[in-house]
Amino acid sequence: MNNNNLQDSGVKLLCTGLENINCKLEILSLKNNCITEGGCHVLAAALNSNPSNLTELDLSENKLGNPGMKIISTLFENVQCRLEKLNLKNNCITEGGCHVLAAALNSNPSNLTELDMSENKLGNPGMKIILTLFENVQCRLEKLKVSE
Repeated sequence: MNNNNLQDSGVKLLCTGLENINCKLEILSLKNNCITEGGCHVLAAALNSNPSNLTELDLSENKLGNPGMKIISTLFENVQCRLEKLNLKNNCITEGGCHVLAAALNSNPSNLTELDMSENKLGNPGMKIILTLFENVQCRLEKLKVSE
């Protein structure tokens, strides 16, 4: 579903399918679709109500910012979350978003093995927060991308 300008309204329509208990979707790529905090609310609600089989989520090149990051982080509070790969490249996420994500991942064991935070505005403080994930013995991250 990349590059389709779905916006938040399109994500809302898509989420009706994700909420279906018969949904077998494993990979969802919504790169470059002008998704904001509003779309994150709908997406997180759908995935939390039906943790489905989703193992990969690509939200790169959208407009999530720290508010969207906070909402997406709630996925990891659900013990049934199966996400292994999360791409948040180029979403205007800063140190504040790093705090939220690290707190969520450190509070519950997750299946996350790949995280892409490239082309955000993490700075040194945000980078230090993300690196604290590796201090957690329950951390399963194998691949972390933080270019630019």
